[in-house]
Amino acid sequence: MKKYFPLLGLLAVSSISSGQTGSLKAKIDQKATALESQVISWRRDFHQNPELGNREFKTSEKIATHLRSLGLEVQTGVAKTGVVGILKGGKPGPVVALRADIDALPVKERVEIPFASKAEGEYNGKAVSVMHACGHDTHIAILMGTAEILASIKKDLKGTVKFIFQPAEEGPPEGEEGGAKLMVQEGVLQNPKVDVIFGLHINAQTEVGQIKYRSKGTMAASDWFTIKLKGKQTHGAYPWLGVDPIATAAQMIMGIQTIVSRNVNLSESAAVISVGQINAGVRSNVIPEELIMTGTIRSLDKEVQKLLHNRLNQVVKGIAESAGVTADVKITNQTLITYNDPELTEKMVPTLEATAGKNKVSITPAVTGAEDFSYFQEKVPGLYFFLGGAPKGKPIAETAPHHTPDFYIDESGFVLGMKALSNLTIDYMEMNSKK
Repeated sequence: MKKYFPLLGLLAVSSISSGQTGSLKAKIDQKATALESQVISWRRDFHQNPELGNREFKTSEKIATHLRSLGLEVQTGVAKTGVVGILKGGKPGPVVALRADIDALPVKERVEIPFASKAEGEYNGKAVSVMHACGHDTHIAILMGTAEILASIKKDLKGTVKFIFQPAEEGPPEGEEGGAKLMVQEGVLQNPKVDVIFGLHINAQTEVGQIKYRSKGTMAASDWFTIKLKGKQTHGAYPWLGVDPIATAAQMIMGIQTIVSRNVNLSESAAVISVGQINAGVRSNVIPEELIMTGTIRSLDKEVQKLLHNRLNQVVKGIAESAGVTADVKITNQTLITYNDPELTEKMVPTLEATAGKNKVSITPAVTGAEDFSYFQEKVPGLYFFLGGAPKGKPIAETAPHHTPDFYIDESGFVLGMKALSNLTIDYMEMNSKK
């Protein structure tokens, strides 16, 4: 992983919290509070009008219009529907990137709110309902507010801010490229060259006012696997005359489930393998010749990832051979490990603590969900953290998880999100600008 930390002017955050920087933070606090109602309004508009990955046309137009109104240099059509805004500060210094994802999911909303989504769309050739079921609408609004805050103190910024509004975080449609990976390929981290990147994710299982983070592996690499089995078709009444891929697949599923529990040291690194789909057969009394099984592998360590890939192949091929079935295994990578650079994390956690309150910032357990923010972190040091958004008055255990029809976010944590991103930006610039 590439790292870049200028050596000139490194200061502890505690030593820069007074004077000019303290004055800027007071302005940030005031501006964030004043923007709260506007940010909530933006969020509700995006929530009511969600768009799927690589189809965020109206979403992008609204973002670009706002950034232009702030006097930013704006680039559109990045990675199909992405928007990038560049804010050049009044003083020289590093380039800080801030990122928000902008796409929604093919989920039908069940939450009874005035701005609930009624949108429809097409996903991989199928008509679907569309909902912001992961909080990306909040990310857009928070970053738009952050852009307005930092633009208001432009002359005092010691560097440049690049606002990255990224499409297709949930994955592009089949047969298309998209997301952070395509943004990086198209040079989003260049011209000007980004030195560091920060991002946040709203979390329905974290109380409002809290921030959670983790150094190193934070969210898992997501690999997808496809297993194709070929046996010998026969009548269901005479299974001994054929070779049954369904029975073989059942053995494989049991074998696959022992890979993590028996091969991974779970006290050091979390991992998951799940089978999500099995397709075979056309009649109840015919044992089919072929079967296709798909699933996902999640890992937070590169060596563990290699181990899981190797063991999956070994288990599948071994069981197939014992059953007389031929097996083909294909593993494709969807996202990398979301890896918070440990040096950067250590330097910037005091900023999060000063912003939210030290008792409100804590270390999160490893998350086996995935995030393509990892493609930015592969190129430059990055810090990705979680912002509390749990509905108030409801036990966390009863809160609907992300990617579900009942997903709901409390909006009172948006001000903290704007403050956190703004303060991370000015503190990093102060620590890494020439004196």
